[in-house]
Amino acid sequence: MGARHNATDSPSRQTILIVEDDPETRLFYSDALQRGGFHIVQAHNGHQALDKALKSLPDLVVTDIVVPGMDGIELCRRLRADVRTHAIPLIAITGYGDRQYPDRARLAGADQVLTKPCDPDLLLSEARRLLAQVAS
Repeated sequence: MGARHNATDSPSRQTILIVEDDPETRLFYSDALQRGGFHIVQAHNGHQALDKALKSLPDLVVTDIVVPGMDGIELCRRLRADVRTHAIPLIAITGYGDRQYPDRARLAGADQVLTKPCDPDLLLSEARRLLAQVAS
């Protein structure tokens, strides 16, 4: 499957794409996942994220639902629709607690939906859980 890493690779070799338009929040998520041993690729909008995902084929994508250009829901749809990225686990993060956004994200293909403010330990544990499911 192209440049994708083997699912049994150690976490230090697994890549996570973080999609978040707020630089401080993006850094917050990136730091937490880097401390967990992951390589991080960052994008600040949906179009940039799709381009980076298709080029680097990350092992997991973490996207905010509300990002400029193409939102996280459309990003999930497009990643699921492309043969190169359809199996990549997706975590969507939303600042909206009502059911509408989490339900829409799941329908678009998100494997997990977390609510902001997102605990970095929870994000790390969910990333590891989803990657372990892919490996098994």
